[in-house]
Amino acid sequence: MFDTTNIKKTYLKMALPVVIGMTVTLIYNLADTWFIARTNNTALIAGVSLCAPLFTALMAFGNILGQGGSSLVSRLLGGNDTKSVKRVSSFCFYSALVVGIVIGVLLMVLRRVLLPTLGADETNIQYARQYYTVMALGSPIVVLNFIHSNLVRCEGMATQSMLGSLLGTVVNIILDPIFIFTLGMGARGAAVATIIGYVIADAFFVILVARKSKNLSLDVKACHVNGEELGQILGVGITAAITNLMSSVCMVIMNRFLTPYGNEALAAMGMVLKVNMIAQLILVGFAFGGVPVYGFLYGSKNHAKLKELSKFCIMFLCGIALAFSVVLIGLARPIMSGFTSDPVVFEYCVKMLRFMTLGTIFVAVVLYTSVYFQATGRVVQAFIMSVSRQGVVFMVVIFIMSRVAQLNGVLLSQAVADLVSAAIGLLLYLGTIKKN
Repeated sequence: MFDTTNIKKTYLKMALPVVIGMTVTLIYNLADTWFIARTNNTALIAGVSLCAPLFTALMAFGNILGQGGSSLVSRLLGGNDTKSVKRVSSFCFYSALVVGIVIGVLLMVLRRVLLPTLGADETNIQYARQYYTVMALGSPIVVLNFIHSNLVRCEGMATQSMLGSLLGTVVNIILDPIFIFTLGMGARGAAVATIIGYVIADAFFVILVARKSKNLSLDVKACHVNGEELGQILGVGITAAITNLMSSVCMVIMNRFLTPYGNEALAAMGMVLKVNMIAQLILVGFAFGGVPVYGFLYGSKNHAKLKELSKFCIMFLCGIALAFSVVLIGLARPIMSGFTSDPVVFEYCVKMLRFMTLGTIFVAVVLYTSVYFQATGRVVQAFIMSVSRQGVVFMVVIFIMSRVAQLNGVLLSQAVADLVSAAIGLLLYLGTIKKN
């Protein structure tokens, strides 16, 4: 299934389509932000920005079964256990559908409680409610997308995975201006365009698995796993999901600490997070693009090639991170000038982008170690990493630094948390290598 004679080439062949898919997603996020910003309605921009953790939370639940399942499937394929692959893939698909429905119901029931918790106030809650409601109703569609977009890569279909994501994103970009401006739906229109894009992508993946896959299954009769397999799916998947949930919590906490500085600061952070995603998503793409290869090598007990790949990947990721840091910090003003004409919001944007980018090289280390632990089924180490960078470490750092340096402390807190988390990841990784 994978050419292990030139493992670096195989890794890049698997990772590049993921990166391209991430880049397309990035283009959509930037376009989405640009379209929303063109409304020149600061309250609308802030309301949509406050709902960003909602999407991250849905992604987290999708990744419990998507990443947890793909980690197990790649190791099963490495051991040539194709019958188990069919059972596991079917279980992940139908379980995601049920989980998405349950989440959607809960989000609607708890809407009045969750919107203020996200930071919505009387100035922006109407826009936040519009976006939130559509995303909540579309929860099953969003959660389902993360199953086959992960699983098909385990069979080597990285390009097809990219095409599925690309299709949904292009539809989304086309529909955004139509719903936001032409139909005058504003925040609600942005959310509707997003859900329709996911519907198209989900349909593509279902057809792909039904017609092209040799190992994955949609057979509901095969939808069962044993206790050990469930433990592996949830063990790895929940740690991956915790990472996404912690990202949501991180955004909520950041927004709450920025609330005293007004809608201008909240709107600026919403834009900066999308721009900062340039580095983040490409790093994530190269890191997670190698998961099927890591798992396959580990499952086939080819430890020499796994060690070779590990050395290459960590240096490669750090090099990319350093390059992005230089570009985003040096070109912060011209980059952000394309997103807003409000002078107050613009100055916030420039400052925030530079501060948020300082820890990018440490993010590369955190991503690599997290992915390595997930792919090889090391649940404890993966869990520790999942609650560090945008979890416990971040919460402690932002609480301290906000009191020491006010706004500057809030903005620098993520970079400091990245540094501490990278150190934790390296210690755990070296300990694992030494033990082996």
